[in-house]
Amino acid sequence: MPKLGRSSCSTLLSLLLIIIFSLLAQNGSIATTPTNSNLHFKEAPQFYNSPTCSAINSSENAVHVAMTLDIPYLRGSMATILSILQHSSCPENVIFHFVASSSAETAHLNLTITKSFPYLHFTIYPIQDIAAVAGLISTSIRSALDCPLNYARNYLADLLPQHLQKVVYLDSDLVLVDDIAKLAATPLTEDSVLAAPEYCNANFTTYFTPTFWSNPSLSVTFTNRNRKPCYFNTGVMVIDLVRWRAGDYTTKIVEWMELQKRMRIYELGSLPPFLLVFAGNIAPVDHSWNQHGLGGDNFRGLCRDLHPGPVSLLHWSGKGKPWARLDTNRPCPLDGLWSPYDLLQTPYTLES
Repeated sequence: MPKLGRSSCSTLLSLLLIIIFSLLAQNGSIATTPTNSNLHFKEAPQFYNSPTCSAINSSENAVHVAMTLDIPYLRGSMATILSILQHSSCPENVIFHFVASSSAETAHLNLTITKSFPYLHFTIYPIQDIAAVAGLISTSIRSALDCPLNYARNYLADLLPQHLQKVVYLDSDLVLVDDIAKLAATPLTEDSVLAAPEYCNANFTTYFTPTFWSNPSLSVTFTNRNRKPCYFNTGVMVIDLVRWRAGDYTTKIVEWMELQKRMRIYELGSLPPFLLVFAGNIAPVDHSWNQHGLGGDNFRGLCRDLHPGPVSLLHWSGKGKPWARLDTNRPCPLDGLWSPYDLLQTPYTLES
């Protein structure tokens, strides 16, 4: 038998490692997800309007959806888009408005969305002065909450076209299992700017510091008898842009953020300013439209169950994201409900 040279042995060893790597990947023993900067996605199927849908010839016949778009959460955004289209009775009437953190990312994001959804109606709006937004942000209990794009919802009324009257804002870590037109049709009460599911059994005081509650001129914001504030999650909101602009609510939110920079009145990112401005004056939305906290809130590795009642939207708010837990083979039971919407193109076909 001829002897193998050193180079031949190295070649055989390399081939053996490749085979072992492939087998492990196919069995799900190791993660094979590309880095965030090198994600490739499959093309989604095209969805068509049902015969009862009106032609999209005016804003009245369209459902406008606003989302942020960036590389770290792109995989989640793609799944959200797919879930919206798949469960919509009039998917061709859904128009997407994506907010990006910079013009530099826009070309790449535009190409990625177009490849997977070549039929999608969408526009990407870069935040022009991202440095100014970053300058308003105070550090919070989670570094992910300090990203300037997390504050894009504050500026939607300025970024989106002025003719838009109403928009559904959605986070990128959720999927819908119901028709988004139902959510978009939520009636806003006479004085309300926002509609969202409210949770009045939450301990509202924990969202603000002792400095806030000990200052009578600040705490009166919530102790006023005419105002009964409840917690609401800002990842799912129906926003009346006309009323927002008329009331200059961006300025009101920014004023609270500026005060926070001076005297530390809350600990959590972009949520508290929304509570300060809007809590107690929110149009109601059924809780089925935000089954939130599936990411474990602020605790990594914590698995949550669904809230009692029907489900229209699953929201992995919190530290744990379903794609990250699935990649590391440590998913929570409900993460399996997210995976059918995952469009990530992996180098291997994983067996179920």
